[in-house]
Amino acid sequence: MPQPDLKVIGSFAFLKRRLAAISVPVVFSLLMAVPSSLSAQSNFTVDSVLGAVVQVISKIPAEARTARSLGTERDGSGVIIDSDGLVLTIGYAMLEAESIEIVLSGGKKVSARPIAYDHASGFGLLRANKKLGIKPVELGNSGDLREKDPILVVSHGGRQAAMPGIVVSRRPFAGSWEYLLERAIYTAPPHPAFGGAGLFSSTGKLVGIGSLIVADAASPGYATPGNMFVPIDQLKPILGDLLEKGRSAVPRRPWLGLYAEEIKGRLFVNRIAPGGPASGAGIKQGDLVIGVNGKPVTSLVDFYRSIWKLGNAGVDVPLDILQGAKIRKFSVKSSDRYKWLKLDQSY
Repeated sequence: MPQPDLKVIGSFAFLKRRLAAISVPVVFSLLMAVPSSLSAQSNFTVDSVLGAVVQVISKIPAEARTARSLGTERDGSGVIIDSDGLVLTIGYAMLEAESIEIVLSGGKKVSARPIAYDHASGFGLLRANKKLGIKPVELGNSGDLREKDPILVVSHGGRQAAMPGIVVSRRPFAGSWEYLLERAIYTAPPHPAFGGAGLFSSTGKLVGIGSLIVADAASPGYATPGNMFVPIDQLKPILGDLLEKGRSAVPRRPWLGLYAEEIKGRLFVNRIAPGGPASGAGIKQGDLVIGVNGKPVTSLVDFYRSIWKLGNAGVDVPLDILQGAKIRKFSVKSSDRYKWLKLDQSY
């Protein structure tokens, strides 16, 4: 999953003023230091989860589809979720990797292998190639998270990489790479090492995995820098399939290979995947998406919902495209993105 180059807006003082406007006063103490216990009503301590958060280092071949956009050397975090060294991370940290290494909290390096990748959620799974002997974290219920709930974000790097904060919104997130979460978790303040970081509730349970840094975590158009997390509830229904087959059994969504950017109610084509369906249909960078199946679309959320309700991967997708000064109608034969990616055959 691509990682946009979004700049954090505002100073630390500005951020505290913004948070004060949308949260309870306790947020100021949360910003000052990592407490020994996140909640007076629980026995959760920061140290109880630090060992389960590891560094994930991946090397990707130069010919990989995502090499140009995401790089051939990737560094993120992951969280151990079972006693056999299963590590949950964000998918882009390991997508198309030819080798993976995890680094434990004490600095020990252990080779790992990819187990699964799920584009719909954005999750990736790895397994260490040797016994780790580390207590896994417990999965929580991300559906219970509400605005103003206290949370802890933990990336690799020890105690200094743990940052307290709050949930500032639960709302859809749409990414240009044909990706949509209906109830993403947005938190503040922003953690700089967000990729694959663990999001923990006040009871110490894992409720999300870090994906992005955003400039408007509280509300669209409202300058509140923060992070977007993939809810852990997205994993639970598909975990069995991912472990058994490396894929979810849910039918594949239609993929166009069209990267769009939403600007003031208009959808501009930013990039076209080489060899993808949109490229073959003649859609070009700089085109403007006007509608899907004869109906206008003005947001990425509407765009994806309109495409996906047409059927599964392989369905024809009728698009109205402004190309130059003329609106043209295209019929794009969608595909399965997994067939386009150069994935290890083991997953």
